[in-house]
Amino acid sequence: MVSAPGTGHQDPSAEVFTEAAAVFGLLASPARLHIVWALIQRECDVTGLAERVGGALPAVSQHLTKLKLAGLVRSRREGRRQVYFVDAAGQAAVGEVVRLLVDRLAEREAAAPARSRRLRGL
Repeated sequence: MVSAPGTGHQDPSAEVFTEAAAVFGLLASPARLHIVWALIQRECDVTGLAERVGGALPAVSQHLTKLKLAGLVRSRREGRRQVYFVDAAGQAAVGEVVRLLVDRLAEREAAAPARSRRLRGL
């Protein structure tokens, strides 16, 4: 870690920033972000998620595989169904960032719809 000039605080290592960038990269897909947001609200199987996020079953399944490999989503078997969820203990910070960001943008869009469109072209 390197100290930030004049603050006395340590900067995280390059590896930490690399890992954070990888997480943000996964969440840069609107579909994956929607899936994570939906799973923060409640656990669900792939069929329910596909209906909720409006995606095709194979596509949602592929997104879940990527999120699971990255450790952002976990699953458990309930009979013949695989139920997916965001691990509150392991990914509490990621879940909180997603919830906060999506909720704030939704509030801003409700208050001023034209204003929220500015981010789309970035």
